[in-house]
Amino acid sequence: MTDTSRTKSQQIRIPERVGAEAEVNYGKDPEPDFGPLARDRIPVRAMRESDLRKLIEIDSRITGRNRADYFNRKLEEALHESDVRVSLVAERDGEPIGFIMARVDFGEFGRVESIAVLDTIGVDPDYRNQGIGRALLSQLFVNLATLRVEGVRTVVGWSDQRLITFLDRCGFHPSQRLCLELAVK
Repeated sequence: MTDTSRTKSQQIRIPERVGAEAEVNYGKDPEPDFGPLARDRIPVRAMRESDLRKLIEIDSRITGRNRADYFNRKLEEALHESDVRVSLVAERDGEPIGFIMARVDFGEFGRVESIAVLDTIGVDPDYRNQGIGRALLSQLFVNLATLRVEGVRTVVGWSDQRLITFLDRCGFHPSQRLCLELAVK
């Protein structure tokens, strides 16, 4: 069968130049796949107040610090001060084993765009490398797409290579914004 005998919808588009839309680049990394497998294998649900104790415990095991005040404040914000609840918990046998705390901002720093801010993500060290973090992000992205959120932003410590690597594998990349800070004396 030649191209002339095909219908218009069956014709193959040949790219006119390298990088054209029709060209398939098998040399670049594949797009992140947050398909149903991660979400379906690991139960993910909306965060509840009763999760607080376990979230603090998981975070303490990850960071080596007790950040109870931070988690009290973030949970209050996520459950009572936000118009849209997007924070999630992953479970195994009815117990939280991972969490993601996020919020939706409809504009920040003078920009008008709906962006989700990923504040905290954590997976119980006993459950690392089992797809828990991917399941949480996968469900978060599905929920945010339903809300027509345009993107997700987060801040990562420069030396937190494990988290940077994980987020990179999930499709995050450095933004075009520069975060500035000043110590107040």
